[in-house]
Amino acid sequence: MSRIKPIAIIQSMSGKVCEHSDMYFRTNKQTQKVYTGKICNPSETEPSEAQVRVMNRFAKISAAVDQLLSEPTERDKWQKSYLAQHKHGSLKGYVFAKINSQYDEDGKKKE
Repeated sequence: MSRIKPIAIIQSMSGKVCEHSDMYFRTNKQTQKVYTGKICNPSETEPSEAQVRVMNRFAKISAAVDQLLSEPTERDKWQKSYLAQHKHGSLKGYVFAKINSQYDEDGKKKE
């Protein structure tokens, strides 16, 4: 199998090409490899109650991460531990993974 080196415009793409497209591009920041994907057979039904709970939980944790990283001292603290690891590709993803267990199924912070 041959290897393909994408042109510069493709290398810098991330996400959808346009809102009508079902093709996604993603560049791995550490390896600089470009991945593409296509949504096949997307769901056309309304999300279930369980799916809505998961989406709401994700939104609440994501907002908590944004608020946490907006504080310079906290951001510096997390940045040091993020740079020492190679599993997560972004600081926000790293912090999300670390604080995810601190929230219950409804997105409320555990006491």
